[in-house]
Amino acid sequence: MRSKPIINWPKQSPKLLSANQFKRAEDLVDRMRKEECKVTEDILLSICRAYGRVHKPHDMMRVFEKMKEYECEPTLRSYVTVFSILVDENQLKVAFKFYKYMRQLGFPPNVPSLNILIKALSKSSTTMDSAIRIFREMPNHGCTPDTYTYGTLINGLCRLRQINLAKDLMKEMEIQGCSPSVVTYTSLIHGLCESNNVNEAMELLHEMEAKKITPNVYTYSSLINGLCKYTRSSEAMQVLETMVSKHHKPNMITYSSLLHGLCNEKRLLEALTIFDRMKLQGLKPDAGLYWKVIDLFCDREKFHEAANFLDEMVFEGIPIKRVTWSLHVKIHNTVIRGLCRANEVNRAFQLYRSVRDKGVCVDGETFESLVAVFCKKRDLYKASIVLGEMVVDGCVPGEETWCELARRVFGQRKAQEAVELMARLVSGS
Repeated sequence: MRSKPIINWPKQSPKLLSANQFKRAEDLVDRMRKEECKVTEDILLSICRAYGRVHKPHDMMRVFEKMKEYECEPTLRSYVTVFSILVDENQLKVAFKFYKYMRQLGFPPNVPSLNILIKALSKSSTTMDSAIRIFREMPNHGCTPDTYTYGTLINGLCRLRQINLAKDLMKEMEIQGCSPSVVTYTSLIHGLCESNNVNEAMELLHEMEAKKITPNVYTYSSLINGLCKYTRSSEAMQVLETMVSKHHKPNMITYSSLLHGLCNEKRLLEALTIFDRMKLQGLKPDAGLYWKVIDLFCDREKFHEAANFLDEMVFEGIPIKRVTWSLHVKIHNTVIRGLCRANEVNRAFQLYRSVRDKGVCVDGETFESLVAVFCKKRDLYKASIVLGEMVVDGCVPGEETWCELARRVFGQRKAQEAVELMARLVSGS
């Protein structure tokens, strides 16, 4: 029987996969089969990995299950690859069944497959003990835990706030001759920061540097986040400068953590500096970061600057999520009232019109602030506009607002009569 020719996987195929052109890549494989060219395991695994990269585990499984159709018998490497993708995609029930199926087929446990199994079991507090048990039993299967094994367990323990166990495992790891990687150190640093052991986390950073293990963006970001959580934003700023001096670009998490910390400590100038640096780097602040800075402006009674930031949000097209809508409403009302108190009448009215155009709810206190300031400025036309919209929105003006408006319209003597008349008109009686 003539064997099928083996030809190279077409050169354009990796480009198709990196461009997420999966159907065209699969069509090429079908064409290879029709032309009686051998479809290799590497070709099909490359498609499986590509589907895993874009979080399509079901398509990945579909391609894997078609391997035999292409007369390609999957090896242990294929099974381990598929198992790993399922775990990475948190398809844990399917992953555990798949691992059981692997064992039923007679594939012996090896270090890569056991590492993936430990990773899956480390994702939950209910299965963490099983992960440790399998880790301890690895030598019984002729498998020696490696750096990845230890790192996976340490990461899982840190996520579950079992920091002391994670630290013990780090010591054991070094005794066994496994050097902790930057990922392992970062996991432990992050766990320590989350548990308010920031000083110990800083010591680990110095230990890394002493061992010539280069911290990465995630290492520094974890430390900055930890320092900012516990009102140590000055130290966080120093870590940022160290990070930049080591040629690491801060990411969205880095800047967000620092901005939240600076705003919580009411450090407006530093917050604005970081905000500008973030934008200069090409990163786009989200609504939450704008709110933090705007709220700080309001706290300092810098309402004009706060209004400018609100305009900037609109100009930049920052989306407002449903979960932050109540904060969106609160901030806008606060800024309008602040502008009224600062006697910036035109700016207040401009923002008020913008708010109504966007469908943001105006509260009674804001309406009354606007009416009062327009009455004070003797701008009865705008006062009447706001009052009319206030009534349409179902807000009942207070007696003080009625009196102020009546005094301006009717004069002091007939103010009470005017209030009673206007009240009757509004109530329809």
